[in-house]
Amino acid sequence: MPALGKVITRVDAKSKVTGEAQYPGDYNFDNQLYMKILFAGFPHGIIRSIDTSKAENVPGVVAIYTAKDVPNNEYGLGSPDQPVLCGPSSNKEFGDHVRFVGDQVALIIAESEDIAIKARGLIKVEYDALPVISDVVAAMKDPKPLVHPDQGTNVFCHFKIRKGDSDSALKNADVVVESVYKTPVQEHAYLQPEAGISYYDDEGRITVVVGGQWVHEDQEQIAHALNLPLDRIRIIYPAIGGAFGGREDMSVQIVLALASYRLNEKGINRPIKIIWSREESMVGHHKRHPYIIKNRWGATKEGKLTGAEIEIIADGGAYIYTSPKVLGNATILCTGPYSIPNVKVDSYAVYTNNIPNGAFRGFGGPQAAFSAEMQMAKLADKLGIDPVELRMRNLIKEGEPTSIQSPLPAGITIEEAVQVCAEKGGWTKDDKSQYRYIDKTKDEKSTLLKGIGFSCGYKNIGFSFGYQENCWASIELYGTSSIEKVILKHAGAEVGQGAHSAFIQMAAHGLDVSPEIIELVASDTALTNNAGSVSASRMTFMAGNAIKGATELALEKWQNEERPAIAEFIYLAPKTTPFDPETGACEPNFAYGYVAEVVECTVDSETGKVQIQNIICADDVGQAVNPQQVIGQIEGGLVQAAGYALMEDFIQKDGITLTDKLSTYLIPTSMDIPEKIDSIILEYPDKVGPWGIRGVGEMPLLPLAPALACAVHNATGVWFDEFPLTAERVYRGLTKK
Repeated sequence: MPALGKVITRVDAKSKVTGEAQYPGDYNFDNQLYMKILFAGFPHGIIRSIDTSKAENVPGVVAIYTAKDVPNNEYGLGSPDQPVLCGPSSNKEFGDHVRFVGDQVALIIAESEDIAIKARGLIKVEYDALPVISDVVAAMKDPKPLVHPDQGTNVFCHFKIRKGDSDSALKNADVVVESVYKTPVQEHAYLQPEAGISYYDDEGRITVVVGGQWVHEDQEQIAHALNLPLDRIRIIYPAIGGAFGGREDMSVQIVLALASYRLNEKGINRPIKIIWSREESMVGHHKRHPYIIKNRWGATKEGKLTGAEIEIIADGGAYIYTSPKVLGNATILCTGPYSIPNVKVDSYAVYTNNIPNGAFRGFGGPQAAFSAEMQMAKLADKLGIDPVELRMRNLIKEGEPTSIQSPLPAGITIEEAVQVCAEKGGWTKDDKSQYRYIDKTKDEKSTLLKGIGFSCGYKNIGFSFGYQENCWASIELYGTSSIEKVILKHAGAEVGQGAHSAFIQMAAHGLDVSPEIIELVASDTALTNNAGSVSASRMTFMAGNAIKGATELALEKWQNEERPAIAEFIYLAPKTTPFDPETGACEPNFAYGYVAEVVECTVDSETGKVQIQNIICADDVGQAVNPQQVIGQIEGGLVQAAGYALMEDFIQKDGITLTDKLSTYLIPTSMDIPEKIDSIILEYPDKVGPWGIRGVGEMPLLPLAPALACAVHNATGVWFDEFPLTAERVYRGLTKK
């Protein structure tokens, strides 16, 4: 009974609809304590003293912990460059520095949240102010002052691509387009702010119930900061209210474990709970990187790309987080899905005193796609060639070298995605088999201007760049003559995307059983082995391969009369290689997904308000596990992208966040979402994907902003090289015209 390609009810649907699902903030235990965190609230300085005496005397305060109480005061995914708590007596050099407003300074544990908040307000912190570095270009050019004095520079990552002779190619090009693009910060704005509860379990392990994207990474980060063996730490993920990359890095995980650890030393074994307010969440976790991307692209008069020179500057904020991975993606994706014989790229990630920036759906892809697709649109405009036709003439083909001198993995389907999407959007071929779009709807007398735009792209699956992607799964088969019960164990997180339902559906397919007899044990380090992060569009692909391998081994044991039949499998993805430091040559990823989008919009010429009327989005997912869930991912990604492109304006000034509430940082509501979305699911099997599956979670987000900007240009004749396209920004552009 093949289970793939069918619409089945999500395993968590009923519990979430009825309110039975338990999120971290819903967990409560008898006799629990409450914790609040004192944030720096200060973008750059040295803590000279922390006076907790008044706070400690507040009735109901159980303990207050500062930097001196952290055994190993450092953590970080990319590099352990961040103190757990900032302050004097840290075992980490320069651990007394605060580098952004959300740096954590002290933990207050009390009998109630109100008491903890009251005590927090009585803690006195003395700072020596340091110059605030908020301009990324200035931080890059001038090594003084340094965000991290031990680094010697504010540039912490630099990638290069050198392919051919871009200088000569641009000098000899018939047409050159030169532009500077600026992409904004974006807040994840997931429904559930950071929350969790910690306690010692019956086996003496510090247990943290929390929301995240990689239980085993959380376990490692906590163990490292507390100088404890991994098996002394247990991480459990219950229901999680969204993630989008925003839960990859630590928020409350380490400090919850630290509080339980230190209280246990005092003989106090009471659960400790914390829930961040929305304002705390807005300043306390990382954002999407803002980029400055400088481009010079050249082409022949026939519309063939000849060369591209690109400089990318990413504001990394106060700490590294996942910036190198994000920058790596942007570096390879900044030339788009095109064959360009001569390419030069320099990309940089730079420390500032802004909120740290890290992974966000598409990590690096949306910024790169905006600059690449805008360049293609401007070249098409300058050459007088239809924008779809220009893309079709330059799309990369099987076996052609990319900018990093290696071909994409076999199974490139960007041309199929472009063709299906464009034709659905109204493009047709003329008598020369060239694509053309004839606009029959324009009304020059109306103040409501209509426009249409096109964009496309591709997205890697997994982190890779030399990292050996891996994923574990276990299958247990119970019964006598037939399989009556299946236990599937897998560590992958369910962050709202339907992963756990997909795991069960893939296991059912591999075993040829009903999904109803499968019990999933998930996201608990005590019961599951490492599956890697739920990010980078990797989990369905990686989990599917691991589950497929485990089902095959379990069935083999079942056929050999083993009862129960229990099998584990670790899937190792094809090996990849990092950038060559001088040329960038590498084989960075083992699989990709391909996407194309058409956007139709209106622009009110009197107010500048842009309204998306229709989006057509074609995604090659290889094999749809559950078509309904795939459409949900496409629509969710497009709405999130629409917020990014139109209205989400995160403002920081001199390191201070001015938009720390959802009343000042606006995200789309039902009144702002596109009027119509047409999701087209393409299924060209990936060569190494399980049952041909590719990832889909991030792809829809990539082309939306450039497609919308092109639609606005089509409507108004004005190019916007910076977004979000708020009414104010568009109106100013129109008045300048």
